[in-house]
Amino acid sequence: MEPHFSMPLVLIPVIAFAVWRRVRRQFGPQPIQRNRMILRIAFFAVIAGLIALAARHDLRLLGGLSGGVLAGSALGLLGLRLSRFEVHPVKGDCYVPNPYIGALITALLLARLAWRLAMLGPAMQDPTGATPPIHGPGIGQSPLTLLTFGLVVGYYVCYYAGLLIHHQRIVRSRPELRESA
Repeated sequence: MEPHFSMPLVLIPVIAFAVWRRVRRQFGPQPIQRNRMILRIAFFAVIAGLIALAARHDLRLLGGLSGGVLAGSALGLLGLRLSRFEVHPVKGDCYVPNPYIGALITALLLARLAWRLAMLGPAMQDPTGATPPIHGPGIGQSPLTLLTFGLVVGYYVCYYAGLLIHHQRIVRSRPELRESA
């Protein structure tokens, strides 16, 4: 098998699994898992920081990333406002996310990545690398791509941080939980 065909064969199932998990978390009560949420916040912040560091040479890229983070943060606050909190008999403290906002952000990210991969397709199919990418810069060198990624980062960092803060308020308001903690 040609080496340029093996990468999509590996990436497509991994991306499909990640998308399936992301979409599954948009529906129904989700348990509040503090450690996982903190880990996700840290992961997104580190990845965004590394991308910003790599894009520091081009103000358009930084503008796209920071604009996406700001817009994503605003959507995160909206998503937090539209989320419901409940106590599930089996899962414990849960939140019910608004499915439309998360689905919209996931769809935007996937559409943008699919578009970028389609535009880079001719260069990826040339095993010698002699074909220049005629459709523009690479996948991470587009302000629109970084805007979309920043939207995802801003949304999830703001949303998870808000969930953790709100959950902490709920725990403090319950006297039976404060005594056992």
